[in-house]
Amino acid sequence: MKYANIIVNISHENLDRTFQYIIPGELENNLGIGDYVSISFGPGNRIIKGYVLEITDTAVYDPEKLKEIISVDTDSRFVEYKLIRLAYWMKQTYGSTMINALKTVLPIKKIMKEKEEKSSIILNIPVEEAREKLEQYERNLRTIARARLLKELINEKQLDYRLVTAKLNISPATIRAMEKQEIIAVEKKRVYRNTAGGEQQSNRITLNEEQSEAASSIIRDYSAGIRKTYLIHGITGSGKTEVYMEVIDAVIKEGKQVIMLIPEIALTYQTVMRFYRRFGDRVSTLHSRLSDGEKYDQFERARKGEISIMIGPRSALFTPFDSLGLIVIDEEHESSYKSDNMPKYHAVKTAGKLAELHGASLILGSATPSLDSYYMAMRGEYGLFRLNKRIGDAKLPAVHLVDLREELREGNRSMFSRELKSLMEERLDRNEQIMLFLNRRGYAGFISCRSCGHVMKCPHCDVSLSEHLGGKLICHYCGYETVMTGNCPECGSEMIGSMRAGTEKVEEAVKKMFPYASVLRMDADTTRQKDSYERILSAFANREADILIGTQMIVKGHDFPFVTLMGIIIADMSLNAGDYRAAERTFQLLTQAAGRAGRADAPGDVVIQTYNPEHYAVEAAAGQDYERFYNDEMAYRSLMGYPPAGHMLAILIESADEEAVDRYSKTLAEELNDVIIKGLHAQGSTLIGPVDASVKKINDIYRKVMYIKSVEGNELIFLKDQAEGYCETYKDRNIRVTFDMDPVRGY
Repeated sequence: MKYANIIVNISHENLDRTFQYIIPGELENNLGIGDYVSISFGPGNRIIKGYVLEITDTAVYDPEKLKEIISVDTDSRFVEYKLIRLAYWMKQTYGSTMINALKTVLPIKKIMKEKEEKSSIILNIPVEEAREKLEQYERNLRTIARARLLKELINEKQLDYRLVTAKLNISPATIRAMEKQEIIAVEKKRVYRNTAGGEQQSNRITLNEEQSEAASSIIRDYSAGIRKTYLIHGITGSGKTEVYMEVIDAVIKEGKQVIMLIPEIALTYQTVMRFYRRFGDRVSTLHSRLSDGEKYDQFERARKGEISIMIGPRSALFTPFDSLGLIVIDEEHESSYKSDNMPKYHAVKTAGKLAELHGASLILGSATPSLDSYYMAMRGEYGLFRLNKRIGDAKLPAVHLVDLREELREGNRSMFSRELKSLMEERLDRNEQIMLFLNRRGYAGFISCRSCGHVMKCPHCDVSLSEHLGGKLICHYCGYETVMTGNCPECGSEMIGSMRAGTEKVEEAVKKMFPYASVLRMDADTTRQKDSYERILSAFANREADILIGTQMIVKGHDFPFVTLMGIIIADMSLNAGDYRAAERTFQLLTQAAGRAGRADAPGDVVIQTYNPEHYAVEAAAGQDYERFYNDEMAYRSLMGYPPAGHMLAILIESADEEAVDRYSKTLAEELNDVIIKGLHAQGSTLIGPVDASVKKINDIYRKVMYIKSVEGNELIFLKDQAEGYCETYKDRNIRVTFDMDPVRGY
């Protein structure tokens, strides 16, 4: 006898309760996950509807007390059917409870007001008068923000208040001042919550030859009924967005709907407005500023067919469109597309499954594609289009590679090379802006020699060793340990030690070197308060500062026309993180950082300071040579069996009891090793660990990690299932076990 676990009222918050029913014999072969069924519910035997979440051979209760499913509603495959199927796939692939997977994919209903006040900013003076005002504002550095707002209003006539403050970096004080002068007016009205804004315009852009080839090829396939995944590899400024819009236009004309994912940090005002101008009120957005009620409203509008395009970060993937025809993922290489919560799904792979369920196409785009996506393109599993020309033949900035070892040998012990300092002086004299990027992503205290650039690495995993208390150097993949030495094993220099630097230290040095310059710092400390992120960017955009210092948050999705110099203080910080993806992240970050300089008419310069100028990731980033980087990095990944050449499963075990987490992780590892040795499904797998996580204890919770490598992803799913079975059999409420398939960062 087979049983079905069924959930009802799935649009409400309480998703943690299922009810078990018997599957009658005549339905056994016709019932699947996500099916919509009729059941007899409660003491009064009300006939209600529910969705099948799981089919099992095990009865939770006495079978004699269970009721049978009445019927399967085969004509009512609502959008939830596909989302539930997707949740089930996520549970199987990434490891999770079905409830957690459901809470991820289904929009949760909150009891919120259905109306809210919407404010719009309108131009209150004739256009000719506005243009005269604009010329006045542009001549005065103190009215740069007013100039930016007026310029947009001349083009748009009306703008959404929230988009202006959040994405155009205009402060409410500036708006009030212009309103007081009666240059603009702010209108308020009560409307159904709609995050869209702007008016649709007929502004179809003429594509260049490369853009046209990519768009027309994808549209031809779509019209012929061919559904596949495409990768658009386009350099910065090559016009990938125009290609997306051309394909989207063709898809919605066929009555289909579109989801477009962009990293939250790249959800810029300009990007959103381009879509509004082309598609009008058929566009809606999701982002972190929306309340739960606003987010739910957008999902309801999608469900009712009131919108055709949803733009947003990772969570927008689960928009309940019932006629989804296309998914677009811009900047597909971004690690923000990987969830940190269970299930730890990756939006790119999950989008592929969702596209399959809907019979839709998937477009991925990036100037620096992830190795995983480019690998699939090289194997012919993705269609590949390259955009090698920038729009308007704009030039990339000049890149200067500085060897910090040479600087040290010539007596410069400062964190600023002579070339960077000279270019900074030049820019400040010309009243141009500077960005200084401290490449700390993935930073975990590695050991390197300032004299020769040698980095202490694990001999087994070829990743940097992390420094721990007591002078220990540890690999967080295999547990290899050695001790810190006083001299470099490569050149014998005493200038070997932990590579540490912080944005505060950089800020202090800049102010000492250029006391007359105005400096802003953007990092985790300066952006803790609400709206602090926007305030800093707004101040820099308004030219209230000459220099902006920051971590990776300053190098993505920003367009500052007066920035003509980008200085990368130490490129090696992320290059030597104890993570097999360190070189890939470094190449992507350096390439993105280089794109911040010289984005307007003035030419730009980029200075990359490094102790490893000969490293292929640094050289390739300096030369904007993706192909070279891909070939060198794939040779390394293939040799070591790292994704995408193979697959990897990370298993994290956590507990407040150090002895318990140690004991449980060792026992689980022994069980999995037995399965690998004896099992028919996992003989090609290798288990590494368990070892301490890179951060052994967080909030008094101890952490152990183990990794399993395999050429075949199915072997890892099988081993994940075995691990889940062990955890279910030997439940311990004090132990938490989570799984991460092909992790994008180390533990």
